[in-house]
Amino acid sequence: MDYNHNKESLIKMANHKSSLKRIRQDRKKQLHNKFYAKSMRVAVRKLRAMTNKEEAAQLYPSVQKMLDKLAKTNIIHKNKASNLKSSLCSHISKLA
Repeated sequence: MDYNHNKESLIKMANHKSSLKRIRQDRKKQLHNKFYAKSMRVAVRKLRAMTNKEEAAQLYPSVQKMLDKLAKTNIIHKNKASNLKSSLCSHISKLA
């Protein structure tokens, strides 16, 4: 499904006030989820790019907290969060 519809085409599709409201709410949630998912990906990339073990170990708890929160609110799947945490932890342990 293409999510790049303009507002007029969505309004033409909707026949009820409740469906218009649902469209507005879904758009708002989609933007919210995109923002947090993107910020999570940036934080993970930042951690993976680190070469200093102490700095990476300091940043890891905040990234872990972010992953847990996103998994709790179903923005990402709980197994994905677990896999990311595991791979980041192993990455940090391999650093010299």
